[in-house]
Amino acid sequence: MGALSHLKVLDLSRILAGPWASQLLADLGAEVIKIERPGSGDDTRGWGPPYLQDAAGNDSAESAYFLCANRNKRSVCVDMKTPAGQAVLRELAAGADVVLENFKVGDAARFGLDYPSLQAINPALVYCSITGFGQNGPLATRPGYDFLVQAMGGLMSVTGAPDGEPGAGPQKVGVALTDIMTGLYATVGILAALAERERSGLGQQVDLALLDVTAATLANQATNYLVGGLNPTRLGNAHPNIVPYQSFVAADGHLIVAVGNDAQFARFVAVLGLPELAQDARFVRNRDRVAHREQLIPLLQRALLERSKADWLARLEAAGVPAGPINSVAEVFAEPQILAREMRVNVPHPDNPNLELVGNPIKLSRTPVAYRSAPPRLGQHNDAVLAGGGWAPSAD
Repeated sequence: MGALSHLKVLDLSRILAGPWASQLLADLGAEVIKIERPGSGDDTRGWGPPYLQDAAGNDSAESAYFLCANRNKRSVCVDMKTPAGQAVLRELAAGADVVLENFKVGDAARFGLDYPSLQAINPALVYCSITGFGQNGPLATRPGYDFLVQAMGGLMSVTGAPDGEPGAGPQKVGVALTDIMTGLYATVGILAALAERERSGLGQQVDLALLDVTAATLANQATNYLVGGLNPTRLGNAHPNIVPYQSFVAADGHLIVAVGNDAQFARFVAVLGLPELAQDARFVRNRDRVAHREQLIPLLQRALLERSKADWLARLEAAGVPAGPINSVAEVFAEPQILAREMRVNVPHPDNPNLELVGNPIKLSRTPVAYRSAPPRLGQHNDAVLAGGGWAPSAD
């Protein structure tokens, strides 16, 4: 039994933020029914290549993108624009603990699937809405996309090489981080509402906006502005509040050094053969190093060019200085630590029994996550759900 195996989740969302939240709930044991459009399904089913390949090496209908966020779910095709489809969804919502949706503001009400409508038939329902800009405010009715909100929410303004350096300019993060973080915040909000329901017996609406989440996850960069009046700028791979905490170039490529305190700094410069820097008044404390970043970094960089990455990493590890390589994705999933932590898992799919997916990072000692089923084919569970009793567990 999973930690959340007592919960039923009706997932009306698509793309990434909502499906990421419902997959996390499903990994923890919740029963999740994913509602998809007949014929086409979730948009991300077509977001390829690459696609899952069958045993003969032929592309299936399942894109790698779709596979990343939809395991442990049952797929049911329902046309929610029709009265019959709306009736099916209301019946499922009546027996659900959670409804998750990412319609544009006002669209759910047109289908009779908004929170007030469903609350009337299920007062204990926790109803999570994910939108670009939230349920209120001057931008509420605008559609929101991860890339757009990374820009509007300030994330791109602090990501990328600083002005004057090669390749300077704002950059998006290399994954849809705003969607991912919104999915995580949505999960926390859902679990908080469910915990409160144990006392009150009542559900509530959880209102998540991509823009709010992006602003929230600016974290120390946001408080650098709100508390210190410092409007952050792009620093490339450097840190605004810690020095040295960035990438460097060794004789044969890049590595990163993440010095977190003054003692680590002293050990770092000793390894470099520059112990006198730890006694230099400009560099003794982190606040001094931040103030004199432009004088310190060239001294460190010049020394690091004298040896290979592997040589420096071995020396720094022996000295207890946090440092590491900049791995490719392929190198990440060959990393022994990743394999030991079961972050690369086999989840057999009807089209390919050797399907591998990224594991769940939550490690629970007594009720661990489970990979019960691969991401479903479109409409795979229509009969089991629509003709077989709705929330009754599926045979597969």
